Amino acid sequence: MSQPVPFPIRKECPPGACICDRDGLLNDPCGDIRVLRLTREEEKKLIARIENISTYAELRHIEERMQAQLGIVLQITPSIHEVRTVRGFSIQLVERPGLCKKIRQTIPAAVRRCLEKNPAIVYALLDAGELFGAG
Repeated sequence: MSQPVPFPIRKECPPGACICDRDGLLNDPCGDIRVLRLTREEEKKLIARIENISTYAELRHIEERMQAQLGIVLQITPSIHEVRTVRGFSIQLVERPGLCKKIRQTIPAAVRRCLEKNPAIVYALLDAGELFGAG
């Protein structure tokens, strides 16, 4: 039996188009359905907000909010080789049930656009990884 949902949820993807297991998540009484709060309209707002981030602190704040409110974990890591451009970062969402294939693509793409516009955030990310630290 599907668990009752006290908030609007994301519409299901067309059959065969996604591997999010939305129905399995809804049928799991212990499932964390917070990610389903990210409707298409809310996704557009989140993407716009990510693209308008201008500081490292704002980026970390958005990451914390996504994890607290939606259970989405964003990972931004520099390549083990060298980082010459923003493409040298691996930006991805940790896999979890209910996380739509489209969201797994749009959020990292928005973060990448944000980093391209704000090199200071890129340097802060590298510094947080102790690249520029007192090693």
